[in-house]
Amino acid sequence: MASKMNPFTFLQQVRAETLKVTWPSQRETVISTLMVFAMAFFAAAFFFGADQLFGLLIGLVLNVGK
Repeated sequence: MASKMNPFTFLQQVRAETLKVTWPSQRETVISTLMVFAMAFFAAAFFFGADQLFGLLIGLVLNVGK
């Protein structure tokens, strides 16, 4: 069972651990954000195109008998 901890001690430990984190620079953050938006755009464009193509092909196959 966990022992009780003083809230002040806990906050000191949290602060000490936070100081150990390597935070990204503003430039790295901006570049990563732009890359995520670009990849999301390309994925959306790809899936839109694939959906349109499959819709066209299925429409051609199903309308053959008419």
